[in-house]
Amino acid sequence: MAGHPADRPALAVESRAMVTIGIMAATIMQVLDSTIANVALPHMQGALSASQDQIVWVLTSYIVAAAIMTPATGWLADRLGRKRLFLVAVIGFTAASALCGQARGLIEMVVWRFVQGLLGAPLVPLSQAVLLDINPQSRHGQAMAVWGAGVVMAPIFGPIIGGWLTDNWSWRWVFYINVPVGVATFLLLSVFLAESPGRGRPFDRLGFLLLALALAALQLMLDRGERADWFDSPEIWTYLLLAVSGLWLFIWHLPAARHPFITPALFSDRIFVSSLVISFALGLQLFSTVALLPPMLQHLMGYPVVTTGLVMAPRGFGMMVGMMLAGRLMHRIRPHLLIGAGMLVSLVALHWMAGFSLQMDWRPVAWSGLLQGFGLGLAFSPLSATAFVTLPTAARTEAAGLYTLTRNIGASIGISVLTALLTRKTQAIHALLSGHVTPFSHALDGVGAAVWLALPGNPALAALDAAGHTPGRHGGLCGHLRHGGLARPAGAAAGAAAQAAATGSAARARGRAGAVSAAAAARG
Repeated sequence: MAGHPADRPALAVESRAMVTIGIMAATIMQVLDSTIANVALPHMQGALSASQDQIVWVLTSYIVAAAIMTPATGWLADRLGRKRLFLVAVIGFTAASALCGQARGLIEMVVWRFVQGLLGAPLVPLSQAVLLDINPQSRHGQAMAVWGAGVVMAPIFGPIIGGWLTDNWSWRWVFYINVPVGVATFLLLSVFLAESPGRGRPFDRLGFLLLALALAALQLMLDRGERADWFDSPEIWTYLLLAVSGLWLFIWHLPAARHPFITPALFSDRIFVSSLVISFALGLQLFSTVALLPPMLQHLMGYPVVTTGLVMAPRGFGMMVGMMLAGRLMHRIRPHLLIGAGMLVSLVALHWMAGFSLQMDWRPVAWSGLLQGFGLGLAFSPLSATAFVTLPTAARTEAAGLYTLTRNIGASIGISVLTALLTRKTQAIHALLSGHVTPFSHALDGVGAAVWLALPGNPALAALDAAGHTPGRHGGLCGHLRHGGLARPAGAAAGAAAQAAATGSAARARGRAGAVSAAAAARG
């Protein structure tokens, strides 16, 4: 019953709806900025006179700063009070966004992006903790459905919004768009959010520095790995050594600290720890798939940015429906059954996605995305609600910071590992397929001998490009299907597609392409 003392909200507010609108606006604003700037990087590169390797620090600085500050949310809330921290984070993030928009040089941009990441990091865990506190326990499922919709859908639509703003206005509006949203959010929370008193909790400087070192080095390794050729680079080995050393020293320091930076008792709660593990897995599956699909649609299938966003939009709609349904079913079905069912549905969608080909239209991408989104939404809401059910109310903010951190780390690891596997497998299959192309392949009819001999580099690849056939597209598709978090190998399908493009209808060429397909499948 809603009136029972055990089912009353932990934090009374004047208007629950207005507080929810305010904190969800802050959440979407912060999460959106993790992806909205991606499509604007080429435009920033020219305006800021930066190289391709240098401009990536606009993204890296934000990710590293957010990773460092996210676990500090619990201590900051205890020290300052949640309302005060929320307001400082919102106005600071908004001001940093405006300063990013007016930046005239690369160093200035990277500095303000780092500040933006630091000040925005507390917004997501704070919003989750406040939503749980202003709602009675009977409504936690619905509250986490609303929160999850913002957290999960914002990264999907970020590149779409960023592409539209960049094409129709300027790349600077990718940052300026935060200013009116931030001001409105600040006013809403100033009026309607009640203050929770802070506690004089001492600051564990050594623990914070060790954990910050580990997280910053890990994020740098994951973000820089592909560009630096991973473990063939001393830079990546340095990041790995710093990350492992910092984490090991932090674990050694934690039980011995008089006032530990993170409360060790949180890790004795079996439900919370299990939720962290599942949150890590969900972040790995969701965000890695979301990161791999847009390049496939744009580069391999030729879709423009806006069309790519529209094709991926059903994924967000499916997530929203799954979350809302799970929020209502939590009172009738045990949460772990909903989580298991959601993961099973998403795996079925991934198995479906393993059958993608370059001959399909947009429908398989949209329908499989709708199914995967529904499954992830079905799992996300009960997971977010039950993660804190056995924890004391005072520990929710700190626990929410850890929950957000593990999901983000899972996403970073998933994207980095799958991108590296995709790149290497695409190159290997590309070279393997092109090795069976000769001047006598039917796909090269119309390309004269003089043109063949004049082509630079590998004439097989260049000749196919000149003829309008690209084994790189089929190799890229094979790499996406085999290592894009999908369920089964697809070497045979990609080999068949490459066979059709490279050899036409000649029987001997078909046999060779079939052998290539079999070899590609065997090597997987």
